[in-house]
Amino acid sequence: MIERRNRLAPQRFRANDMKLFVAGVSHKTAPVEIREQLAVQRNELVDLAHYLKWFGHFDEMVLLSTCNRVEIYGTTRQSIDSIKSALQLLSSEPGDLDPYIYVHKDAEAARHLFSVAAGLDSMVLGETEITGQIKNAYETAREAGLTGPVLNRLFQKAFQTTKEIRTRTAIGRGTVSIKSAAVELIEKAFSDDLANKSVMVIGAGEMAERCVQLLVKKGVRSIFVSSRSFDRAIDLATRCGGDAVCFGDCLFEMRDVDVVVAATSSGQTLLVLDDIENLMKARRNRPLLLIDLSVPRNIDPAIGQLDNVTLYNIDDLDALARQGAHARERELATCHQIIEAHVAALVERLRAENRRPAAALEYAYEIC
Repeated sequence: MIERRNRLAPQRFRANDMKLFVAGVSHKTAPVEIREQLAVQRNELVDLAHYLKWFGHFDEMVLLSTCNRVEIYGTTRQSIDSIKSALQLLSSEPGDLDPYIYVHKDAEAARHLFSVAAGLDSMVLGETEITGQIKNAYETAREAGLTGPVLNRLFQKAFQTTKEIRTRTAIGRGTVSIKSAAVELIEKAFSDDLANKSVMVIGAGEMAERCVQLLVKKGVRSIFVSSRSFDRAIDLATRCGGDAVCFGDCLFEMRDVDVVVAATSSGQTLLVLDDIENLMKARRNRPLLLIDLSVPRNIDPAIGQLDNVTLYNIDDLDALARQGAHARERELATCHQIIEAHVAALVERLRAENRRPAAALEYAYEIC
């Protein structure tokens, strides 16, 4: 787990004041091939968060890893360079990621979190899935003893702000998720004729399940579900009226499907070039549509160069998923007003806390 990270000695404190911060990369600053280097799998998250907290001398910390962003929220007395070093420790590949990393401090960090939680910073403006992902990341950190009074108050305020934005504006109405964009892409590829098409979904988690539900609604003729956990594949296939496929047999079954959607959190390349080259020979080069919704990617990008194979990854779906954004953009002014009201209260509280004696700050430092 931690073996793939570069083990560096922790840095010493360089500043005297406690700082709230967020450091990360997102779809706005880094392409998928960079984001996947930093992506953290669910079973690694707690151990890595504890390690980063120790390495960075962070007093509190929340680690967020989704398809579109990897972020560390925390409090520290460290410098920005030290914060960036901690984030880069997640990288599975050598190289300088500094050009892709952003760091925000104090009020700007809170402003960033409020915007992200409300879906204002998402690939799909106003999408609601990110709120649940942030709640899961926060609860995981809290239960692991990684948070304290600062982040506990900050994240609760973020959820309150998001609720107010959803209630007072239409920012989340009519949104197109990445998963629904993938299904729409399938529809367009086959001229809306899905009644005679078959789709294999690799994965049986939340993302795969949502894809399957959408495919069923669109009237796809046959749905196959393949997963390394055959029991989970059976469960999902049974609920959608499809067929479960052993993971070891999925390439064999791909000979007859029209579309393959990869939607796992395995963090591994599941479909490699040689296998798909052989598959296309068995298919006699009948066209195959591949959609990779995973970060890190499950499908070798070189496969997209094969004749009669069309491959889309999560970044390729961006434009399609943005449909309807113009109407939602009209709500942005109100959303930002709501956020700024909460940030203003935050700034005033921080100023008040900074005027207190240093000995009291450790106990009194709260966001709002």
